[in-house]
Amino acid sequence: MKISGARILVPGATGAIGSALAEQLHQQGARIAIAGRDAAALTRLADTCSGAPSRRFDAYDLDSCAGTVTWAHEALGGLDAVVVCVGVAGFGRVDAVGDAIAEHLITVNALAPMAFLRAALPLMPRGGVVAAVTGVVVDLAPVGMADYTASKAALALWLTCVRREQRRKGVHVLDLRLDHVESGFADRAVIGSPPSLPRGQTVQEAANAIMEALKSEK
Repeated sequence: MKISGARILVPGATGAIGSALAEQLHQQGARIAIAGRDAAALTRLADTCSGAPSRRFDAYDLDSCAGTVTWAHEALGGLDAVVVCVGVAGFGRVDAVGDAIAEHLITVNALAPMAFLRAALPLMPRGGVVAAVTGVVVDLAPVGMADYTASKAALALWLTCVRREQRRKGVHVLDLRLDHVESGFADRAVIGSPPSLPRGQTVQEAANAIMEALKSEK
């Protein structure tokens, strides 16, 4: 897609990857709306992006996620893309994680991105793009990360099905399956500590990869 002039919503824009992506989109001429949980970070990012419209949401409130899409559509006068960078990490063997944490991971990592994109799909023009970050864990299925991996895998498979559904309409559906990123994300896990991991890509490299994925969709 052509970035310059595109109207793009970035949920999760207060995270490291979402923030870097929002700044790149703005620098390359996109008209962006940003959404996240951290009000202070949203204010700083909006200032950096020439007063981009911003809104707080709670990923655990799926109505809040869907409502943010409606808000962005009105604020920008339409939407050409929604790129969801929402997520939370969690580590530990299944007998130590517990049902409450498992539900939290599934809600934030799968149901919330689904809610954003489900609300966005009826608003997308032909050639529009909906995308969400999953991760290489979907392919690796590492020990000690079953519930986290399951939440990301659920989103990845959902995106695959939606891609097939949207083919006739001409809407592009992207699974942004990033490699491990040195963003501090794993250190903010809701449970457990991350396993020993090889050095990952930088936040800027991850944002660059997302930009290239967006630009590749014609």
